[in-house]
Amino acid sequence: MSLKVQLLLLQAVIVCLATLITGVIAATLQERAIRDAYQDRMYAVAQSVARLPVIVDALDDADPAASVQPVAEIIREASDLTYVVVTDAAGIRLSHPHPDRIGEKVSTDPSAPLAGEIYEGTQPGTLGVSWRVKVPIFSDGGSVGDTSGAVVGMVSVGVLESELSADFLSQVPWLLVAMGASAVIGVFGAAWVTSVIRKRIFRLEPGEIASLVEQRETVLHRIGEGIITVDERGVITVANDAATRLLGDDDLVGRPAIEALEPAVADVLRRGEPDGALVLVGERVLIARSTGTVVDGEATAATLLLRDHTELHQALREMDGAQSLTDGLRAQAHEFANTMHVLSGLLELGLVDDAREFIAGSTPGGAMGGGETRPILGQFELSALLAVKTAQARELGIALDVRRDRSDAGADAPRLTDDLGHDLVTIVGNLVDNAVEACGLGDRVEVSARIDGGAVVVAVDDSGPGVPETDRAGIFIEGVSSKAPAGARGPHRRGIGLALVRRIVRRRRGAVEVADSPLGGARFLVRLPVEAAPAPTAPEAVPA
Repeated sequence: MSLKVQLLLLQAVIVCLATLITGVIAATLQERAIRDAYQDRMYAVAQSVARLPVIVDALDDADPAASVQPVAEIIREASDLTYVVVTDAAGIRLSHPHPDRIGEKVSTDPSAPLAGEIYEGTQPGTLGVSWRVKVPIFSDGGSVGDTSGAVVGMVSVGVLESELSADFLSQVPWLLVAMGASAVIGVFGAAWVTSVIRKRIFRLEPGEIASLVEQRETVLHRIGEGIITVDERGVITVANDAATRLLGDDDLVGRPAIEALEPAVADVLRRGEPDGALVLVGERVLIARSTGTVVDGEATAATLLLRDHTELHQALREMDGAQSLTDGLRAQAHEFANTMHVLSGLLELGLVDDAREFIAGSTPGGAMGGGETRPILGQFELSALLAVKTAQARELGIALDVRRDRSDAGADAPRLTDDLGHDLVTIVGNLVDNAVEACGLGDRVEVSARIDGGAVVVAVDDSGPGVPETDRAGIFIEGVSSKAPAGARGPHRRGIGLALVRRIVRRRRGAVEVADSPLGGARFLVRLPVEAAPAPTAPEAVPA
């Protein structure tokens, strides 16, 4: 059964049941209203007849029926009641719709009204089952609770139950017509509501909706990209697993995007960035794409896509290093070829001593090093990085010098943890890249690293243009760079390296600052607390 038929049938059943229940309640109230109206009429007629002077006086006559019967019949016909019966103190009828019943004792028990009480109820009589009211007649014409006279008779007023039923049934057709009309209108309304709902859900069937939900959940929670959607109010409505992992926050849904997201990410979401922009979240480099939350000046729902660019960013840096290594090896091969040519010429000229002196004066390591084999701060990765950066700088005509602290490899020097070593590689790599890019042909870059007072101190100096004092406060802000125009966007936007350095330094509870360098350019100084790694334990001797 299609969703349309199900919705229509369910709503039609609900409408019909509601109409039926309403009709039953309305019929009950109508029947009660009819009875209440008759009750009020019977009480009024009975008490009025009991207080009529002509009725009270007639009870003392020799033939009271002659005076009572005409009056009772006139009142009965005027009040549209079945009967108005007046009796004496013995319960003998003095009036009746059928005159032949006059003079007979009433067929029902008259004890209650003759005892001065009012009786109301349904009893069978000579005319049939009737609903009746019986009131006493007092000698002074008073009423119950307001008299001192004796009871001299009673008045019985009633209406047949069949007349009550007939009166009620005369109203039923109109009630049935109203119920039928309500049901028809309700069914047509249900059909309209069904059509509206079908349009709202693009006329999809329940199975199709369930399949779409399953596919959506699969895509959202298994895809590697982070997906965040916000509504027109800027509140996050959807955030998949990848988004919470990349942003490091498991409580995104239901919060305003401007509060839940970092400023750089929220800015991309707001302005829209279809081509993507590099943003820094924690120490992750992400590419953020957005449709924008404002279209034609009006707020609208938007989608934000996040892709982890950290590994690719690292891969690009490694590729640059590999390219630099290749260039350095090529330069080293070229230098070695030149050296061999010089040696060959000296030997052909018979200048053996000069050839020997030339070999002794050659620098070990060629273009890739200065003969130093000791790792910087005990970190071979850092030493390899600086060797490659030195060769790369030499190709650009920039002199890169690495100053070594002779005490950093002593027996008393603390061993650095692997995590600290990896962070040093990232910090030094970004600072050296920044310095080399700031320099030109003939400039110099100096790198020094040492352990001082329980902290690793790294300084990178250059002879470039330096950083003006007015710009030093914002140089570590993400997106700020002196190599690109302000506001540059896109996946190749600069201003990431120094921001990443500052975040790593803050995580390490260290400090980073920029100042004037003795070389004439800028000096970046980083201080990181040392976390000593446990010394390697010697293997236990195996007993012979």
